[in-house]
Amino acid sequence: MSAWLHTFATSGVTTWVWLPPAVAFAVSFFTSMVGVSGAFLLLPFQVGVLGYASPAVSATNLVYNLVATPGGVYRYLAEGRMLWPLAWVVMAGSLPGVAIGYGLRVTWLAEAAAFSVFVGVVLLGLGLRLLWDRRRPAPPGLPARGALTNVRWSRRRVAFDHGGRTHGFGVPGMAALSVAVGIVGGIYGIGGGAIMAPVCVALFGLPVHAIAGATLLATLFTSVAGVALYAALPAPAGVATAPDLPLGLLFGVGGLAGMYAGARCQRLVSQRALQLALAAVLIAVAVLFLTMR
Repeated sequence: MSAWLHTFATSGVTTWVWLPPAVAFAVSFFTSMVGVSGAFLLLPFQVGVLGYASPAVSATNLVYNLVATPGGVYRYLAEGRMLWPLAWVVMAGSLPGVAIGYGLRVTWLAEAAAFSVFVGVVLLGLGLRLLWDRRRPAPPGLPARGALTNVRWSRRRVAFDHGGRTHGFGVPGMAALSVAVGIVGGIYGIGGGAIMAPVCVALFGLPVHAIAGATLLATLFTSVAGVALYAALPAPAGVATAPDLPLGLLFGVGGLAGMYAGARCQRLVSQRALQLALAAVLIAVAVLFLTMR
């Protein structure tokens, strides 16, 4: 049995080789339903359970994104639920934000305590906002979960039909928030698109079933930039930033299967149930980080 116990050279983490993919599958199955890769839950697992607390854990989390997110993206594309204008806006805004986030992570937030407080505050705010929004009654027609139709866009606004209703968002506002989210994602190691799912739901009132594919695709592209930054750019002396590739790949393999399955099952779950589940998970992880020592 000891043959399954392995110490990873880059991170120094010792764990059973089956544990990272198993945890990643379970996490990503549920988070992919709301357009989130699951990296924001795997990071506290790595910090709190595996004892991997250096800035390199953020880079390892981004490696997970590179392997795992294509499974969910493929399913949303196959079902006609990819909101391309949203994906392009989020990617364009998140990429510069990820670069800024990297700089903050390896300097001001290199210490585990400061990093934990930062992440906890961000996630708690988003979770409480989602719970507040659930107080409003669900609009008529929202339970429909089919393909997106009649997508139209300009430099100022994007609109589309879904669930018997017309939804939309302002491009300048979404782009500005994408930069801010990219900074948070670069610091946290979850990709710029990951936090955009709760932002799109809580601040723009967009349905989860319509935006999940776009936010996962944005997460995939911004994670490429994030891994490159953490692996290639210089960091302060004594600060480890290079990802643990074997560990990240193990998480990614489990996440790939979990995201594909979660995206396939998403249409079976109601919008309000998904919104409640996302809020509950955000608040739980926020409390974990804020109480972490």
